[in-house]
Amino acid sequence: MLVKDILDKQKLTVSFEFFPPKNESGWDELFESISKLMPLKPSYVSVTYGAGGSTRDKTHDLVTKLHNETDLCIVAHLTCVNSTRDEVKKIIERYNSQGIFNILALRGDLPRGVSEYNKDGNGFDHAADLISFIKDISPGTGIGVAGFPEGHPQMPNRLKEIEYLKEKIDAGADYIVTQMFFDNRDFYDFKERCHLAGINVPVIAGIMPITSRSGMNRMAELAAGARFPAPLLKAAGRAEDEFVRRVGVQWATEQIRDLIDNDVDGIHLYTLNRSRSTIRICESLGITSYDKLY
Repeated sequence: MLVKDILDKQKLTVSFEFFPPKNESGWDELFESISKLMPLKPSYVSVTYGAGGSTRDKTHDLVTKLHNETDLCIVAHLTCVNSTRDEVKKIIERYNSQGIFNILALRGDLPRGVSEYNKDGNGFDHAADLISFIKDISPGTGIGVAGFPEGHPQMPNRLKEIEYLKEKIDAGADYIVTQMFFDNRDFYDFKERCHLAGINVPVIAGIMPITSRSGMNRMAELAAGARFPAPLLKAAGRAEDEFVRRVGVQWATEQIRDLIDNDVDGIHLYTLNRSRSTIRICESLGITSYDKLY
């Protein structure tokens, strides 16, 4: 099933994100986490793609394994930076041949050690170009794109940022999944600006619970400037190290409760390949299975 059809069918979607592990022990831990999260019946799950396609094969392996061995709806991330059209065509055809028709289309980051984008004429300048290309070669593929409630780190002009997002929707994207944020006011403002720009596709809120102080620093780097509200910083600062995770769960739980109360289209939880925080959030919300929210 396509994610856009799930969004049409369900009043609220809840999804999880995973990434390809780097080693064998990581794969064991990931599938242990997935087995614990399966009873929550997520609407779909997504699998990330490393900078410059650095995890391309591992992403494909994880996507196909989940598709073949579970009942989950799978979304494969795909970045186009420094990829040729021939390479992307092969990836899409391979996914389609295995019955996988959901893609999160991203421009992506340059891999480490590479400072310039490929400009040989056989690549993609923007995510909108990737979306148009996918729609040309595989019209039946459903496509999601990224949104940035706190602003895109490489686009200080917020007006242009929304214009570029509109171009991605006009190219054929079905829905938006946001980068993580910690203040719901940023999300509501982002949704309103989308509406003013004529963007009327579902907007799914990306939530990542903090788990440690060091993890907060990694989040800030990952999201290129994620804004931590002062009350969250105060709560994390008061907590002893082993209790920072509880602060993160509580904060994310309140974010999600407020989002649900304000009729959000969907919640996308960045799991970091772990299950504990996601399960604790569900328990705090009184949820034993997400399909009870639909």
